[in-house]
Amino acid sequence: MLMPVPSYNMLTSDFDFDLPSEFIAQTPTNPRDHAKLLRVNAAFSDHHVYDLPDLLRAGDLLIFNDTKVIPARLYGKRGDAEIEILLHKKYAPQVWQVFAKPGKRLHKGDRVDFAPDLSAEVLEKCEGGEILVRFSATDEELPALLEAHGEMPLPPYIKREKGGDPNDRARYQTIYATRDGAVAAPTAGLHFTPKLLAGFTARGIECANVTLHVGAGTFLPVKAEHVKDHTMHAEWGEISPGIASYINHARSEGRRVVAVGTTSLRLLEAATDAKGTVQPFQGETDIFIAPGYQFRAADALITNFHLPKSTLFMLVSAFAGLERMRQAYEHAKAGGYRFYSYGDTSLLERSGS
Repeated sequence: MLMPVPSYNMLTSDFDFDLPSEFIAQTPTNPRDHAKLLRVNAAFSDHHVYDLPDLLRAGDLLIFNDTKVIPARLYGKRGDAEIEILLHKKYAPQVWQVFAKPGKRLHKGDRVDFAPDLSAEVLEKCEGGEILVRFSATDEELPALLEAHGEMPLPPYIKREKGGDPNDRARYQTIYATRDGAVAAPTAGLHFTPKLLAGFTARGIECANVTLHVGAGTFLPVKAEHVKDHTMHAEWGEISPGIASYINHARSEGRRVVAVGTTSLRLLEAATDAKGTVQPFQGETDIFIAPGYQFRAADALITNFHLPKSTLFMLVSAFAGLERMRQAYEHAKAGGYRFYSYGDTSLLERSGS
C-alpha cells in the first residue's frame, strides 16, 4: 500500500523538553478511570478519564487495541553469568528475537537456562542489539512457561525490584486484552473500566477492536540526529474486513473515529489508502509518524504523556502541532499530571474535528 512520505526535515532535538524523573509514574492510578485527563482542542481543560462519555460525542467510534501483554521478561544463567532477556518478536517456530542484558556476554551456541523446564540457545547476534534465540519449549508450551517464570515487561523507566510486583500482572494489562502477543502494553487503554465502557454505550458511543502487538522497540530511544534518519521498529497488526467496513461506514456518516492510543492510530493509518478508506490489514507495519504526516483515518486520539525525543512525542506533535503539544505538556507538568505508561492521559482533537 502506498503511504505518504513526509520530508521530516527536523532534528530529534526539536522534540526535547525538560521532564524531571519525578513526573514519571511508578504506579498506576486506582481506580483506573480516576486518572487525570487533559483535553487539548481550541483550549486546555482538565478532567478525569471517567468524564470521557461526556467529553465525546454520540456516534463517535472508539478504536481499541485488544493485544494482550505476555510475561516477556526472563532471568536466567549462562554458566555462572546472570542474563536477563526481553522477548521482542516471534521470528519462526520456537525462535524469537530478544534483547539481552548483558548481551555482550552471549555468543552463538550459548545456552541460557531460565528454569529446569525452560532454556534457550543463542542462534545469532543481529544488528540493533537484538539476539535470535531458540527456546527449548514448543510454541504450544511456551505461553504457560512464561506465565510460570516470566515477569511483565514494564518499561525501563518504571523501577521494580527483581522478581517484580505481582500487581503488575493485572494493572499492566487492559481489561479488554484478548490476543496474546504484545511485550508492551497499549497504555492509553489501561485507564478503561467496565463501568466506563457501559457509559459509552449509554451515550451512543460505539467501540471496535483492532490488534497491534506492541514490541519492545517502542522503548528504544531515537539516536539519529535527524528525524528522517530514524528506523522505526516493525510490529504485527490486524484489522479484520468486518472492522474495516465498520470504520468506513462510520466515516461515511460523518462520525468521528477516536483512536485509543498511538498503537491503534498507527495501525489505522497503515491500513488507510490515499482515498481515506480503511482496508483490511494483516501483517507488519513500521509506519513512522512525525510532523509533516497527513492523517487519513483518525479525528481524535486518547494518549498518555510521552517522553522527550521519543517517536511517540513526535506522533502527537504531528497530530496536534509541536508548539501546541509543548504548551500542553507544560500545562500538564504545572497541573501535577503524571507521565508515561502508568501516568495520566489526554484527549487530542484535531482542528475542525
